[in-house]
Amino acid sequence: MVKKSLPVVHWNIRASQALKKAYDHIIKESYSNAELVKKGIIGIVDSIPEHPEKYPLDKYRKNNPGNYRAFEAYSYRVAYKHTEREIRILRLRHVKQEPKEY
Repeated sequence: MVKKSLPVVHWNIRASQALKKAYDHIIKESYSNAELVKKGIIGIVDSIPEHPEKYPLDKYRKNNPGNYRAFEAYSYRVAYKHTEREIRILRLRHVKQEPKEY
């Protein structure tokens, strides 16, 4: 029996920069909260390859073919695209920011 390999996680540069910016903002108030948010979001992202369809369809994606999904954690919304081989983290935005369709 051939074991199917899990998709690999890749972060878009903008999503990675947004996570760093969020971390830098939170750390001004609390180092431990900044670490909690960063590790929490990365932990969730790292678990996506096991069940890429676990989270709901991304309601802000125009003409979503069904492989664009999103989740919210620690007041941040993370959007991603999944294929058989890859999980692409597309964006990370605070939930209080005006949502953007893409």
